[in-house]
Amino acid sequence: MEAYCVKCKAKKEMSDSEEVTMKNGRKALKGKCPTCGTGMYRILGKK
Repeated sequence: MEAYCVKCKAKKEMSDSEEVTMKNGRKALKGKCPTCGTGMYRILGKK
């Protein structure tokens, strides 16, 4: 899954991604940037 890295300022393919549930019940993907190792987060749709 692609996500935006704020450190690299570019969209990259997330590595070590895992699906998590936020406090409000929505799903999100949490992973790391393959280039710099910064944490990346992508909120998924309601489906």
